[in-house]
Amino acid sequence: MLGKYLRLALAIGVLFISPPLPAQPAAPTPAPRALDAAGRIPVADFARLPFITLPQLSADGSILAGMVNVHGEQVIAMINLFNNADHPVYVRLPEGTQVADLQWVNADNVLVTLYALQPVETDRWTVTRLLGVNRKTGKLTKILWDSGGQNASDVLWSASDGSPTVLVAAQDSIYIGDTFWPAVYQINVETGKRKLVLKGRAQVMNWFADSSGVVRAGEAYEDDSRNFRLLYRSPDGGNFKTVSSANARRRESLTRPFLFIPGTSHALAVHDDAKGRSAIFEIDMLTQDDVRTVYSAPEGSEVESVRLSSDGKQLLGVWLAGSSSTVVWLDPALADVQAAVDKSVPGRRARIVSLNDDRSRMLIVIDREDTPGALYFFDVNGEKMQRVALLNEKLGAAPLNPVKMITYKARDGLEIEAVLTLPKGRVAKDLPAIILPHGGPWAQDTLDYDYLAQFIASRGYAVIQPNFRGSTGYGSAFTAKGEGQLGLAMQDDLSDALAWLTKEGIADPKRVCIVGASYGGYAAMWGLAKDPDLYRCGISISGVANLRREVNDFGSALRGKLFRDGWVRMTPDFAAVSPIHAVARIKAPLLLIHGKLDITVNYGQSDAMFGKMRGAGKNVELVPVPLADHYFTREADRITLLSSIEAFLLKHNPPGS
Repeated sequence: MLGKYLRLALAIGVLFISPPLPAQPAAPTPAPRALDAAGRIPVADFARLPFITLPQLSADGSILAGMVNVHGEQVIAMINLFNNADHPVYVRLPEGTQVADLQWVNADNVLVTLYALQPVETDRWTVTRLLGVNRKTGKLTKILWDSGGQNASDVLWSASDGSPTVLVAAQDSIYIGDTFWPAVYQINVETGKRKLVLKGRAQVMNWFADSSGVVRAGEAYEDDSRNFRLLYRSPDGGNFKTVSSANARRRESLTRPFLFIPGTSHALAVHDDAKGRSAIFEIDMLTQDDVRTVYSAPEGSEVESVRLSSDGKQLLGVWLAGSSSTVVWLDPALADVQAAVDKSVPGRRARIVSLNDDRSRMLIVIDREDTPGALYFFDVNGEKMQRVALLNEKLGAAPLNPVKMITYKARDGLEIEAVLTLPKGRVAKDLPAIILPHGGPWAQDTLDYDYLAQFIASRGYAVIQPNFRGSTGYGSAFTAKGEGQLGLAMQDDLSDALAWLTKEGIADPKRVCIVGASYGGYAAMWGLAKDPDLYRCGISISGVANLRREVNDFGSALRGKLFRDGWVRMTPDFAAVSPIHAVARIKAPLLLIHGKLDITVNYGQSDAMFGKMRGAGKNVELVPVPLADHYFTREADRITLLSSIEAFLLKHNPPGS
């Protein structure tokens, strides 16, 4: 098998220039990049939505499903890659909803997980539901939309026999009682008909099922005591019993199974090993003992997620968080395919993003850190690969601005990794610079294409994206270093990135702005307040101005005390590190950009900061974007976003000054 794929590797490079698949839904071969009057790539080209997100192959590998860009908006799509007579299905999202996930259930049905902000009594809550889409009829089936609960979208299992059947855990009420705790239903996604499989159980909010569709475990939690319990039962059903417990006050955690080994009481789970490294273990569910180590992540990385076979019985691979998102395939055949494709595309990255049931057909994204890349279809048996579409046909596949990973030392000696993007065609000396911290803060910037960083760099700026302490992807010990340091050492890590840029001669320290989204938006505002003489300007996109209100309101949350404990570990005093309480210290101009349909961070955060800044006579601008969500998933909104950033930087930190 290995030899076959290695021989194939040389041929794949040629096949990349083969004609697209017959039913390719994308635009024709792109023309050379158009430039504006100043010789730059236009804003609209960077703002273009990807051709597809969440791409998924059907069971036989002939139908492509995903969120496709149609006229600047994402729609649910199902497209036959081989038969033009089989007309594509395009479905707009129900108004006010956003997509969290998409998966095939059988040959004809896709299940979409949606979330939306809905009024609940005197408040607004994030509510989740499911939507079934049939590719033959185009029929939409609202699943559990008549439920009175907040969350009704936890898909535990999908049938592998071709039937349109899933198991879903769902709340039926927002009020504490028997129907508040999620029950498990067997649901036909074509009709929406349901059958109760397991009643809700007090304190249990999460259920886990095996590959046969039997609910095998549940996670219970009690907020006052901060106690977790793991309930378990044997493969043949029967009664649940508590097999493990953990107390969050003591920083203990449960081991949660993600795959039950058929016919046994064993399961696979992720937890840290004795050296603190993220690893996958086979565990005995009855004793909770580790039986063997299945996989250990390399030092400085983490197991981010896993790839399972379509029937849920086999662990195929491990997604690793690190400087570049990668998959380690544990399945030998897939490892061979990956090696062959990697060999055929030197200097580029190949990621297998979807597989059909027998793993003979797959979707592969081939890209670089400086280009959006393209989606390819690979038929193992046919030994051929063909391009489905460029992910951004306007930008094409040619390199944009060069990107690399660098490291620097924070003022206390901690080594910090950062992504550095430099403007193409300019000498990397005394450049205007942008500090661009990521959101989260529990997230990580990697060597993946970043449209925002690339756009800013294209305008003549050096862009650095520090993975400050508290970031994920480097192991639990590094993440824990953020505790107690929100707005303190976490913020200093950003300033120290500027010190590195200056020391290296890359940046002019007098021409630096700080820009960020979500938590990064908070860091941009707080940077202006904490280090008022360091930055020439700041831009907050969907940022958090007041850590105490709205974003971190724990009063009615089921796990409110647990969440509060986590944030208190980050900072015991929210007000002391909230930008809205430090407006008097801000000297530099501030731009606030916020979507009014943002579910994650309420628009009121930016509106309140704008009012406080204006009332204090500060230089502040607010750009409200009426139809934008937290991620600016409409093309028109991204154009507004990038145009506003460009104009503000040109005004307050022009690249030629």
